[in-house]
Amino acid sequence: MARIEKNENTEKNQLEIPVGNSVEEINIRKKIILEFYREWKQQNPTQRKYNVSLKEYVNIRNVSINETCFRASKSYLSTLAVLQLDAVLTMAKKIKMTNAKPNDKNQKSFNKMILMECNLPGIGKVKLTVGVKRRSFEKIQYCITAIESQ
Repeated sequence: MARIEKNENTEKNQLEIPVGNSVEEINIRKKIILEFYREWKQQNPTQRKYNVSLKEYVNIRNVSINETCFRASKSYLSTLAVLQLDAVLTMAKKIKMTNAKPNDKNQKSFNKMILMECNLPGIGKVKLTVGVKRRSFEKIQYCITAIESQ
């Protein structure tokens, strides 16, 4: 388990994030991500952050939490990347735009998917996928994962 210190109003909490790949460790990381998003939404009532590269707001919705929780919890580094949500949403740079997958139920409300990347100290390259809503063209954070080097 790796320890991460959280500072909230001079209180110090230690958050232990498991580094392994057992079902139990993945489930613990899922809970950590869900709790993080819950706290983030309380601190950010608009549920959005301005992205410098897109020059638009990227919004957080239920699909953001569900998809990121499912994918990021499978990797220790991806879990760490999610905990840097503000930096990822703000600083990720657009790499390319693709069509949404028509047979993917989580992407059915999106017309396009924007693939973005940023570098985070101690984590490395992180991929942010942003969905573009069909009618409103609203940008929705779809998923965040670390791109692990091989």
